[in-house]
Amino acid sequence: MNVVDPDFLALPLPRIGDAALSVARAAGAQHADVRVHRVRTQSLMLRDSAVQSAVDASDLGVAVRVLIDGTWGFASNPEPDPDGAAHAAARAVAVARTLRPINRDPVEWAPEPVYRDATWCSDYRSDPFAVPIDEKVAVLTDYSRRLQGVDGVHHVAAGCELVKEQSFYADLAGSSITQQRVRVHPHLEATTVDRDAGTFESMRTLAAPTGRGWEYVASDAVWDWSGELAALPELLIEKAHAPTVTAGPTDLVIDPTNLWLTIHESVGHATEYDRAIGYEAAYAGTSFATPDRLGSLRYGGTAMQVTADRTDPHGLATVGFDDDGVAAQSWDLVRDGVLVGYQLDRAFAAKAGVGRSNGCAYADSAHHVPLQRMANVSLQPDPQVDRSTADLIGGVEDGLYVVGDRSWSIDMQRYNFQFTGQRFYRIRGGRLAGQVRDVAYQATTTDFWGALEAVGGHSTYQLGGAMNCGKAQPGQIAAVSHGCPSVLLRQINVLNTRQEGAR
Repeated sequence: MNVVDPDFLALPLPRIGDAALSVARAAGAQHADVRVHRVRTQSLMLRDSAVQSAVDASDLGVAVRVLIDGTWGFASNPEPDPDGAAHAAARAVAVARTLRPINRDPVEWAPEPVYRDATWCSDYRSDPFAVPIDEKVAVLTDYSRRLQGVDGVHHVAAGCELVKEQSFYADLAGSSITQQRVRVHPHLEATTVDRDAGTFESMRTLAAPTGRGWEYVASDAVWDWSGELAALPELLIEKAHAPTVTAGPTDLVIDPTNLWLTIHESVGHATEYDRAIGYEAAYAGTSFATPDRLGSLRYGGTAMQVTADRTDPHGLATVGFDDDGVAAQSWDLVRDGVLVGYQLDRAFAAKAGVGRSNGCAYADSAHHVPLQRMANVSLQPDPQVDRSTADLIGGVEDGLYVVGDRSWSIDMQRYNFQFTGQRFYRIRGGRLAGQVRDVAYQATTTDFWGALEAVGGHSTYQLGGAMNCGKAQPGQIAAVSHGCPSVLLRQINVLNTRQEGAR
């Protein structure tokens, strides 16, 4: 069982909490919380086995929120000590009192049980920040050279992003919570160049970012790096010489390595309550899935079961408690194809009239205010039949199999979208028949999910995700995972991106 690092626990956390909360209590705050937050990051980048950059960064500070007469005040201080906390609390009180006369929408605060002296750590085996940097570079160099040694591969980029996040939370109600979580994202991309034609093609590994430690990168124990790196060059060369796709309505079998991003954009963001009520409109807008449609909106076919989950053992958005002091939970967003839930923090839970938050508050730094952020939003596999990806492909006479994520776009209502992928295979008579290229699929959210005919079983289920989901102004990032099985969808519009680009 992992424990919080001793150097973080050595900070005067209880005294910092007491100092800030004493100021807030004296000011008559209805609610106040203090958060000591440290984020350590490391980014390694190699090109053709040579190190291009190795960057370490650390962000540490104390944040204080106060709620006075229904009005928020927030302030932070880079000094995590009692004096810095008290100073931040005083400034937060001043902000709340300054804003109170112009606040026309007083904040209500959903109740939550008190959690005293709670501690939570994420599930990992090898702390990546305890591994010497030369060992990490050696692994990435080895993986790069495996690709470089194959004819037709002209360049290889390799990298890994590592994050360790620690926080201490305390509030006026009596909760005090200490947490630590780790996440990693390794990636390699091979490029082949046709110098005569003046063209190139690239292909990236499919390993998703994950809430694990260095064990995910260092061997084949979790992800089959040896198998993927051995197969990648041949797949890349095949893609470079593949015929262009024929545009038009097409049956699609979509692999989890691609579908996670479609879920993120068309379901994850669309079911954030702040977007659904028009409160949040940054980073591609609001949502078509408005509260008046809750319980009636036909989001997709009856095979569509989508949950939000802050408890998945290796999810990027998995926590013990959110930044409102709410315990992690799992709940339904779409049930039998119908919209049945939203993602909420404590303020929006009160506004929605649901009684309790489902734990979706998060700030990416001590110097940013917590926002309603996405849980691990996942499409569930078939609970009855463990249908394989090959089974789904076998049900298609003429279509495409989509693998890996690439570019995407979506409109301001999370409704009209377009996605590409790493590779696309023709399906003929229920079998794969080689790669095609220049492919994108396009639909509206409800048409796409309404075309869902079948989902794969548990054996096809994988977690995908992103380390850098953006939201708000000033912008914040959050890490989030999306699990899903392979799926079969009928007659989705496929574009030829080469032809589209020539118009």
